[in-house]
Amino acid sequence: MDAEKLTNALYEKMSAEQDKYRAWLVAQPPEEILNHTAEYSTREDILMAMDFIELTKAQVSALLDSPTPLADVYKNWSNMDFNLMDNITAAIEDRADTVIRQAEELCKAPLYKESYEYAYQHGEGDQHIASNRANIACKEAIEKAVSGHYHDNCLDVKAAVRDVVKRFGYERMLYVLANTVQAQGGDGRVSQSNKKWAQSIPVVFEGGKRDVSYLITRAHSGLLDMFVSQARHEFLLRQPLKAADIKEEAERILKRFQDAREPNSPNGTHYMAQVSPDFLARAKTKDTDRLMSMLPFQSLSLSTLEGRKGTYALILKEENRFQSLVLRRPSVKKKLQEKSAVSAAPSAPGKSKSKGQER
Repeated sequence: MDAEKLTNALYEKMSAEQDKYRAWLVAQPPEEILNHTAEYSTREDILMAMDFIELTKAQVSALLDSPTPLADVYKNWSNMDFNLMDNITAAIEDRADTVIRQAEELCKAPLYKESYEYAYQHGEGDQHIASNRANIACKEAIEKAVSGHYHDNCLDVKAAVRDVVKRFGYERMLYVLANTVQAQGGDGRVSQSNKKWAQSIPVVFEGGKRDVSYLITRAHSGLLDMFVSQARHEFLLRQPLKAADIKEEAERILKRFQDAREPNSPNGTHYMAQVSPDFLARAKTKDTDRLMSMLPFQSLSLSTLEGRKGTYALILKEENRFQSLVLRRPSVKKKLQEKSAVSAAPSAPGKSKSKGQER
């Protein structure tokens, strides 16, 4: 008998042996079946390997001589020196790393602010799809953060916002929040401030309809309102101060000085007003200098006070508190530059006239 016929005979013998083993196994109690699951699976793999393995005629003949060649091969395999758990551990770690990598790639997708129709027409369909998937993931992360940080009737809103920002950043998180708040127009549990803010955020509509795929639906409206307020507040603290912000803070401090009926420092020698913590969180040195220059007091100083939190503006009680802010006058040089730029600008085609045409 040639090698091919011998190999076929070996496969048929091993296959019949596996059929017999299977018939015995399925007749066992469930617990016994579970005990032999790994063995059965491995024997199936051995049979599958017989389809492509190339054995010599001597090797095939040697296996055929055994009444149970499949069981013999399995026993030999089980005695080999290798660690199956190492392979399983590697598979677990590889899968976890793959999921992490996919999540990171998803979160890094740029926020796409056009409709799918526009994206399709401009060859940007992939960007639209990736951004929409990230929006959905962000929505799910917000719901999970609100649920996960709510304990004993209290939401740790700072921790909840931090979890989402860490993964998706402020731009996408605020976009998803704005889309949801816009859809909650009639919900009295959402503050008017947050509703007004949400309306200022342009949200893409698909075919004239709001995209509901990333609407936040599994978070209580009251808790979500807290989340939105905190997210907006933290985002604001990251923005540089504008001239109007500094002026507003100066006006607030001046009013506090003027509203005090008597010196209100601990030792009664000064009038004092706390500087807004939010202002200090955003202010750079030039912003603080500008604030100081706007307040018209010679004795003005900024200081911390023992036993009190925060930073305070202080003036001596002898100072005239009812002065006006020192506002920076418009730069004459800047005005002249702007006027010069306008004069130098070329006239629009067809608009110029000669003296004769002006009659």
